[in-house]
Amino acid sequence: MSWRKEQGRAERGYHHGNLKEALLQAALGLIAEKGAAGFTFADAARMAGVSPAAPYRHFRDRDELLSSIAQRGFEQFEAILTQAWDDGRPDTVTAFERVGKAYLAFAREEPAFYSAMFESGLPVDLNPTLLAASERAFAVIRAAAERLAALAPPGTPRPPALMMALHIWSMSHGVASLFARGDAARRKLPMSAEDLLEAEVLIYLRGLGFPTDRRSSAQEPADKKTAGQPSGQPSGPWGTPK
Repeated sequence: MSWRKEQGRAERGYHHGNLKEALLQAALGLIAEKGAAGFTFADAARMAGVSPAAPYRHFRDRDELLSSIAQRGFEQFEAILTQAWDDGRPDTVTAFERVGKAYLAFAREEPAFYSAMFESGLPVDLNPTLLAASERAFAVIRAAAERLAALAPPGTPRPPALMMALHIWSMSHGVASLFARGDAARRKLPMSAEDLLEAEVLIYLRGLGFPTDRRSSAQEPADKKTAGQPSGQPSGPWGTPK
């Protein structure tokens, strides 16, 4: 849900004492306007209509406020990607294309959350709750990569699924950051961002020797539900194919 849709409810709620939500919505508005690094704690207080000292009732500092926003963003991101993946139905390639489109749609429709998640400079490793939320979102991409890896013909070397997930995530993030944002940072393209990402991923998978048409992906191994389980120690440059 867009922060703008929640903002009215948050402001009304503040009059009943919902200061924390009012500050979160105020910060989201500032991020949308100025970027994750473009506002201060005092700016958020002013936007929420409270004194500069009021935010300290709920947040230690600006980073904690940003962390709360980023965590909420990752939780929404995870839900959207999970819905798009739909456990790989009706086939892996189709489902994976939906995940890519959902990724770009989130960046376009929720630029403030996306900026807080990926551009705020927050030390995620030092915040266990935020780290867990980000890992759950990434786990959806990794699960999809596991299914894609299972499509490789027998004997075809391939990267570990984690490496594939990181490669595909990097492509998705690059396209989203440059071409699919809903703010002034968006670059113009002679094609849609979705078409660009789809072409990138298909070129990548074909370069690894994977089948990428739906007829091939429909003939997936019967044990694909276990394809996401960790394998043994890898051998060779990309590990031993399953």
